[in-house]
Amino acid sequence: MLVLLDSASMYFRAFFGVPDTVRAPDGTPVNAVRGFTDALSFVIGLAKPTRLVACLDLEWRPAFRAAALPSYKAHRLAPNGKQEIVPPDLETQVPIILDVLRAAGIARAGADGYEADDVIGALCARETVDPVEVVSGDRDLFQVIRDEPTPVRVRYTGRGMAKATLYGPEELGQRYGLPPSRAGQAYADLAVLRGDPSDGLPGVAGIGEKTAATVVSRFGSFDELLTAVEDTGDRRLSHGIRAKLAAARDYLAVAPKVVQVATDAPVRISGPDLLPDDPDDPDELAALAERWGLTSSIQRLTDALAAAAR
Repeated sequence: MLVLLDSASMYFRAFFGVPDTVRAPDGTPVNAVRGFTDALSFVIGLAKPTRLVACLDLEWRPAFRAAALPSYKAHRLAPNGKQEIVPPDLETQVPIILDVLRAAGIARAGADGYEADDVIGALCARETVDPVEVVSGDRDLFQVIRDEPTPVRVRYTGRGMAKATLYGPEELGQRYGLPPSRAGQAYADLAVLRGDPSDGLPGVAGIGEKTAATVVSRFGSFDELLTAVEDTGDRRLSHGIRAKLAAARDYLAVAPKVVQVATDAPVRISGPDLLPDDPDDPDELAALAERWGLTSSIQRLTDALAAAAR
C-alpha cells in the first residue's frame, strides 16, 4: 500500500489540537511537531504501508487558481498580499517537521507552483501498482477516491486522527448522495456548486450541499450539466435550478479549474518512497529528539517503522 500524507493539513491540525505548553527544553513550541510525529506513527501502525510520501505545499495559493478566481484563499493573505497568514509559532516548527521526516527516511514530495492537493492528485493518477490511502482533513481530496485502475481511499481526519473515517466510493456516495460509480468526480462537481467559504469559493447562490448532490447525480459529467443549463428542454433541471445556474455562468466557467486537483503537476520526490525499516539517519533523529524534547514521539515513530516491516 502507498500512503500519501497531506502534510500541511496534518501539522495545522496538530498545532491547534496539541496544547502550546508542549515545548522544547529551550522553550520553543513543538506542539505541532509532536502532534504531527505522533499522527505519522499512528498512520504507519494502522495502515502498515510499504510506501509512504509526505506531500508538501510548495505554493499555498497557486497563481493559476488565483487568476481564475481572485477570491480563492484571498482572505488568508498576509498584508504583503503574497504570503499566507500562518501563526508564527507554527511557522517555526515546519522546518523541524521536515528535519524529522528527512532523518527518518520518509520521502517528501512537492511541485513548484502547486499545492499538496495537486501533488496527491498527481501521485494518485500515476499509480498503477498499489492501492493508495490518502490521509487528510481536507474534504477537497475526496475527489481522488476511485476503484480503478488501483483503489484510492481517503482517511478523513476532520474530527481528529483517532476518529478518522476511511472513505471509498460507497462510503462517499452514501454520505453525500452521490453515484458510487463516479463518486470522486461527482464530489468535485458538488464542491463547485456548493462552494467553500474557507477557500474563498462562493458557489452558486441558492444551491446548498444537498441540492448540489441531487443535481450532479443526474449527469455523467460537469460538461453535460453545463450543456443542460443552456438547453431549456432538458427536464433534469427545474426552472428554478436552471435560473440559478445560468446566473452563475461566469463562475461555473472557471470554478472547476480551481476545485479540481492538477493531476499533471510536475511532482518532485526527495528519494525512494519505500517505507524504511529503520531511520535513515538514526544519529540525526536522536539529536533532534534530544534538542526538541521529542524523545517519546521519536521512539514511537521508530517503533512504528520497525513494526510495519514485520
